[in-house]
Amino acid sequence: MRYTKGQLFLIVLLLCIGAAGFSLAIKPTVFRMEKGYEIRKEVRHYKVTMETLQKVSEERQEPIPYEQLFKDIRHYNMSLFTHKQSGLNNKSAYEQSLFRLTDYGLPDEKFGILSIPKIDLEMPLFLGASEENMAAGAAVLSQTSIPIGGDTTNAVIAGHRGWNGYPYFLDIEKVEVGDEVTITNLWGTLRYQVTEIQIIQPNDVNAILIRPGKDLITLLTCHPPNTGGRYRYLVFCERVKE
Repeated sequence: MRYTKGQLFLIVLLLCIGAAGFSLAIKPTVFRMEKGYEIRKEVRHYKVTMETLQKVSEERQEPIPYEQLFKDIRHYNMSLFTHKQSGLNNKSAYEQSLFRLTDYGLPDEKFGILSIPKIDLEMPLFLGASEENMAAGAAVLSQTSIPIGGDTTNAVIAGHRGWNGYPYFLDIEKVEVGDEVTITNLWGTLRYQVTEIQIIQPNDVNAILIRPGKDLITLLTCHPPNTGGRYRYLVFCERVKE
């Protein structure tokens, strides 16, 4: 069958549109796969690095790995409550990490691994909710506790509610009271149990303050998803004593 020039042009145009449409359709899927691979790779890398560092610490007969860092974090956590977390009203304050882990001899700025089995989520955990850290995983808000365990602490951990095709905390509403959340860092694995869920206004700082006597982490993300996030979704988790 022969085609006129006009028909050939129309066929080529339709093929181009089809290819462009296909490209647009698969782009989010490709990004999600790439980002998922990147995050899983970082998680694996951190676990291997952690095991190596712990073995070195044991060989040196150190009481705990990176003891000075642990002591400094514990002092920071105590001072937060003493000074009533006065910096929480300043956006730039909770974006900046008060600890540069490489200054303590660590290879990079990954603090640990956050795991939420209910939604099959495992992500690197960083200190300071900067754009860079939030893109790479979950992030502890500065001016809130750093999760190493201890009474009168509350580490507020922020995550995107889906971003650029990757879910992050997108499925957080599937997490229910009683579910487990864990944080693995240089000093072991901390196990928490979900105790409460709240939806708050973005400026309701009181909801995420340290609670005297409680050993908590609080997962924080925007709500509802895909709407600009007029509210904040909070998942409170209390440490399971072992």
